[in-house]
Amino acid sequence: MTQLRAPSRALNSRLSQGPTLMAPGIYDGLSARIAAQAGFEALYMTGFGVSGSTLGMPDIGLMTATEMADRARALTDAARTEDGTPVPLIADGDNGHGSELNVARLVRLYEQAGVACIQLEDQVFPKRCGHMASKEVIGRSEAAAKIAAAVAARDTSDFLVMARTDARAVIGFDEALRRGEAFLDAGADILFIEAPQSLEELRTVAETFKGAKLVANMVEDGKTPYLPVADLDALGFALAIYPVSALLATARRLADVYASMHTAGCLPNAEQRLSFPDYNKRMGLNALVPNAVA
Repeated sequence: MTQLRAPSRALNSRLSQGPTLMAPGIYDGLSARIAAQAGFEALYMTGFGVSGSTLGMPDIGLMTATEMADRARALTDAARTEDGTPVPLIADGDNGHGSELNVARLVRLYEQAGVACIQLEDQVFPKRCGHMASKEVIGRSEAAAKIAAAVAARDTSDFLVMARTDARAVIGFDEALRRGEAFLDAGADILFIEAPQSLEELRTVAETFKGAKLVANMVEDGKTPYLPVADLDALGFALAIYPVSALLATARRLADVYASMHTAGCLPNAEQRLSFPDYNKRMGLNALVPNAVA
């Protein structure tokens, strides 16, 4: 267990030091490895991306708890720098997939998988992406009880609990702030007010919870003003996640490449790509099979 705790301790320490930590979204082993090699200090397992890459389906609560835990385990193993150093993984746990008992079980599964931080939200089941319409949330006291259950279930306080509320879009901004207070009182380590709809609302979140570790969710074409990490640092956010940036860019690239192949009958020479040896090198082939990379 000590080896599994190292990324959690590193994440907790980094969030306490500043400046704002940027965590890009990853969704499979390939994206985890390449993001880790790019030099990020933490990565974010996006449920939106996991649903798309695993099922080819939207983020509407179709992934099961065990499927998410299995993916988290694979991503923690892949999220390593070229020298093998693990990069802390923040993992989407959706709404905990049920009651407080389900939340507790998911926390244990994620912690055993080597995840550094679990994100839990207050939506009803089935949940939706936080920037989609027609969401619903559970009651405030029930939501806080689920966060308290998550905190109680973890093996060590090095494993962080991120509490997210989607109340802004459903009930209103004031209720989102009240839920934030309740989640911090329940023991949440990181607070996530999902989808503020203006720069002023972002400022209010930062001012209301000054001193707490706050996360800003930057989604292209989403409800919240899209800001670079330097601007979020100036506002006072400890963590900035960009969950779907790489996913959206990759999906567009896949669409273009497959269309080009279909038209040309092969991959045109003009299409940018990694070389076969470079891809194998990035995947760590030589460390597993010496001299296998030509």
